[in-house]
Amino acid sequence: MLDFPEDTKNEPKCLVTHGTMGHVNPKEPPIKRKPFSAILSHPFVSKVDLVLPEEVYEIVKNDLIKSLEPRWPVFSRVILPLSVLLEGDFFNEYIKRGNILMLSEGNMGVDNVYKLRDGILTLHLEKEKYERAGLVGKPDGLKGKRGTKPRWVVEINLRLPSMLHGKKGFDRIVYAFKNVLTAPVTWLFHDLATTATTPDPLDIHFPTKKTVSPVVSQNIRASIPPLKPTADKDSKYDADFEDYAVELHEWLSLILLDSPRVKVGDKIDPFLSRYALPADSVASGGLVKLTWQGFIAPSWAHETFALILPHIPRDSWFAYCVGGFADGWSGETRASTILKLPDTPNEYVLWGIV
Repeated sequence: MLDFPEDTKNEPKCLVTHGTMGHVNPKEPPIKRKPFSAILSHPFVSKVDLVLPEEVYEIVKNDLIKSLEPRWPVFSRVILPLSVLLEGDFFNEYIKRGNILMLSEGNMGVDNVYKLRDGILTLHLEKEKYERAGLVGKPDGLKGKRGTKPRWVVEINLRLPSMLHGKKGFDRIVYAFKNVLTAPVTWLFHDLATTATTPDPLDIHFPTKKTVSPVVSQNIRASIPPLKPTADKDSKYDADFEDYAVELHEWLSLILLDSPRVKVGDKIDPFLSRYALPADSVASGGLVKLTWQGFIAPSWAHETFALILPHIPRDSWFAYCVGGFADGWSGETRASTILKLPDTPNEYVLWGIV
């Protein structure tokens, strides 16, 4: 873990791991060991980026796209009140029997935001709505922070046997949704089932369906610093590795942003930008970036990473970056960046923003 001043304990942290993946079966990828577990730790995924050398992409693109194309994620945008989640076929097919992901509109820490994952409905509520709803929750975020209003979070496991109409606790939730939290909101909806439900309970609400296909950015002429760490993965990490981790993560972030600062031949007045490449000796080369952006299941990002691995030559490198949705009013997000190192079969560096 990188060192941070003590007064930043409530701010996002960057955890860095340098290790070896070992054997990976694309049909049954690991779920408990890094870097695979880092991908699955995201509750929702909004963006996935794959960065690799241009010459490697030209070799693997046909087989890679052919294997991934049948799996493009599909999600829906739909307007629903909370009460619909507890009614009829939607409740029985999607929540009790099925498995769906849902995320409402709104900014965390500012608006009332609702999430549904693994059958657990999470409500992030302002104090007035929370008190009127009469639901049991706990304080949300830091207490006593100047300039912020108290907020509350309520978690409801809708898969419990007691979550049925006629049960006292469940009827209290239904009452709150029909009398207090009544405003229809825009949701992002993703069905994790491998087979579609027929008839689809969502169709009567007129959803807008979207397929997440990749946007391919080619002809990225970039200055590429040395990608391998200065310390062996079995030795004691020191300041050199910390510098490597910070500087290379910054370089990868600029690649994802299409920043001109990492382009070949970039010249800018240092008064306007103090960024410098992390090494005196850098190579130049072409890069290709594939970007999937939408409402994506963490399981899709996890399985896709495992499918990409066998397509990339063992001595080549690539970066796989997974980003989530904003978790707070300031817009910070969880993110995982995996760099498969060059000239090694399965060695990687993982940056996790938590």
